[in-house]
This record gives sequence, C-alpha cells and structure tokens, in this order.
Amino acid sequence: MQLREDLLRYLNEDIPFGDVTSRAVIPDRRCAAYITGKENAIISGLAEAEALCNHCDITFTRKVSEGAEIRPGTVIAELAGTAAAILMVERTMLNLMSRMSGIATATRRAVRAAEAANPAVRIAGTRKTAPGLRLCDKKALITGGADPHRMSLSDMILIKDNHLALVPLEDAVKKARAYSRYVNVEVEVETASDALTAARAGADIILLDNMLPRDVQETLDILTENNLREQVIIEVSGNITPDTLESYAVLGIDTISMGRLTHTVKNIDLSLEIMPAMNTVKIF
Repeated sequence: MQLREDLLRYLNEDIPFGDVTSRAVIPDRRCAAYITGKENAIISGLAEAEALCNHCDITFTRKVSEGAEIRPGTVIAELAGTAAAILMVERTMLNLMSRMSGIATATRRAVRAAEAANPAVRIAGTRKTAPGLRLCDKKALITGGADPHRMSLSDMILIKDNHLALVPLEDAVKKARAYSRYVNVEVEVETASDALTAARAGADIILLDNMLPRDVQETLDILTENNLREQVIIEVSGNITPDTLESYAVLGIDTISMGRLTHTVKNIDLSLEIMPAMNTVKIF
C-alpha cells in the first residue's frame, strides 16, 4: 500500500533526523509486536497504520476488521520487522488509530441512539475537524456509521449566517440555484419563517441551526402546511449532545449533524508491546 502524503508528513514530523534513541541503544535485530485496546471501542485507522508499517518494511497483520467492536485486551494487529522500525513508527501509528477510533466510537454511539428513536434519521459530521487530519476524521465518521457531510467548501453550496449578513436570504438561494444545476444548495436558518422562505426559493436542504425541539417541530408543521416539507431535506444542528440527541431524533427530520464528533475527541487508549527477546543457547 502506497503511503499517502499526509501520512508521510505525520511520520516525518516525529523523525526529522531519525530516532536517536533507537540508534543509540537498540541492536540491529528483528522482532514482533502487537497492538491491543485497553477499553471498549470501535476500531478505525487500520489502513493508515498498515500503510505506515509497509513504508517502514514492517509486516502488519490485522486481527480485527475496520469498524470492529472490541473489548479491553483485544489484539488489534500483529507487527513483524526490525525493532528500530517498529519503535520509529509506533507513536505516529497509535496517535492516528487512537484518534480515529475515538471518533468512530462516539459516532457509533450517536448512530445507535438516533436509530433507536427514529430508524430513518441519519447522523452526520461537519467540517469541524483538526487541520491536516480531515481525511482521517471523515473516514472515522464513516466507520462509525455516519454521513461525512461536506469534505470541503468545494463540495456543496451551504449558505450560512455570515453569507446572509451580506446577501438577503431569498436572493442568496436564487443566486446559488442559478450558479449550477448540479450542486446541492443548503441554507442555514434559525427561524421557521426563514425556513419557509428558503424552501420557497428552491433550497434542497434546510439546516435548522440552534433550534429547540419545539421550534423544529413548529418549522416542520409550517413547511407541511405549505406543501413544502417533502421538497426539502431537513437537517438540524447546533450544540446537540448525547443527552439531547433523542429529543431531536424523534421528530420527523432527516439528518442530525454533530460537530462534537470531531471537534471534541476522546482518544481510545491503545498500546503497542514488543514481544520480549527469547534467551538462546549456543550449541557447539
């Protein structure tokens, strides 16, 4: 597997002039190691870890699959290569896997909670990712069962409050619609009245931002009364937590987007252990 440029950059950040500790004290020998999980988790980042290992001539053998649900003590992967290479790649590999697994774990919990309340609703991420880590963060969202949402500003038109501070809502939607027939137009609104205006102007997706559940329901009712509900996708977002998730999911909405899945990440505790050297007896 060829190493992506971003993965190589992460590795080079940790070894700008090599691993001085290994050069000083580690003999030139091969060894084996294994990665284990120390808590319940959904595992993500196996392909990235394998690519890093392959780049360093380390054999990486998966013992679980991407998206696997593990318990403490589960062996996730086994490694074989030179001791110096394994020690050199260890921290970069574990940092990525720990973060990605943390995102996947939180996402899977949110997806399950939403599905229990409303099997039709989807959980989505946002662009609130760590700079330089967007590919990994978005992949972890997918592993956890969420929609990754926009990868970048180039993917879709999303008219937000700062756009509407410069251009009136109806004009903004009409300009966006005229810009391309092949790009979805989403509009962020905070009132039922603005949601109605956006739907009438031709928005594909309406994002109800920072609304209480009762306000979301009022907006849905108004759109239904005007025969516009089925013409738009309804997304809700804004400070939605695991405690409030269900109260939104039970409504007749389509998507719940949660920035906290990537902007507030609790890394999963993973460890790498090198198998101890075996004593050998020389026979003459």
